[in-house]
Amino acid sequence: MSTEQHDAYGEELARISQHQSDAVTARITVVEALTLAGVSPAQANELVSKLEAGAVAGAHTWVSENSPPHGSEQAFEDGWFKGVRAVASQLLEIADTTASQLGRAESNALQLAKIRQRNSRVAQAEASAPAAAAALDVDEVLAVARRCTWACADPDHFFDPDASQEILAVALGAVRDEERADYPPRLATFADRHRQRLEEMLRAFGPGSAPAEYGRYALVGQPESLVICERLDTAPLLLQGMWHGELEDVLLDDLAYAWGSRHRLRR
Repeated sequence: MSTEQHDAYGEELARISQHQSDAVTARITVVEALTLAGVSPAQANELVSKLEAGAVAGAHTWVSENSPPHGSEQAFEDGWFKGVRAVASQLLEIADTTASQLGRAESNALQLAKIRQRNSRVAQAEASAPAAAAALDVDEVLAVARRCTWACADPDHFFDPDASQEILAVALGAVRDEERADYPPRLATFADRHRQRLEEMLRAFGPGSAPAEYGRYALVGQPESLVICERLDTAPLLLQGMWHGELEDVLLDDLAYAWGSRHRLRR
């Protein structure tokens, strides 16, 4: 591939990535609006899935109606139509799959709604471990996380401050007594040591990626997820114990998978 071709392909990938990122934001907005209007989460997901399948079906129609240049040789026309049929068949399969994915995980917006509804349970968790919250400077920890270049996802994708604080409070609850005094510099060292791994995780699973398209891997790219990844490597079972019953299990499971945790989380 020539330099010119490589640059053109890179521009195409950037545009596709932007469309994917915009689609994630749009999907969250639509599901939130439908939910506020009284539509159930299952119905909202079904409606959005049908719209997405219809968009793919439109691409199928556009591709199927393409014709080779006028006056092309028969062999060229045969190859052209063979390629069109292959692409059209793949698009049809994608449309069918998209329309049938009604039982997939809830969107980021719905997961956040559940987090917000757990205020009383989070308060109980904080009351049961006041020493952990008092010994750690949450703002200092967040400052360390936000300085990391890997956590450079578009801030528009970040959770609202209340949700981030709740997630961070649970993650910091898994920091042991003997680790609290020097935890911020420990976290900075962890980020420096694993910078490439963190950047790869953001590219593969962060906002705008294919795996994140339907609301999965919601924590990837969040500043507080740096603490979660560090705890997955250092105290995975303690983290899971703090997490279970307080936040959505799928949030932790997805981040653990994206991070490639060596420890299997048990339910």
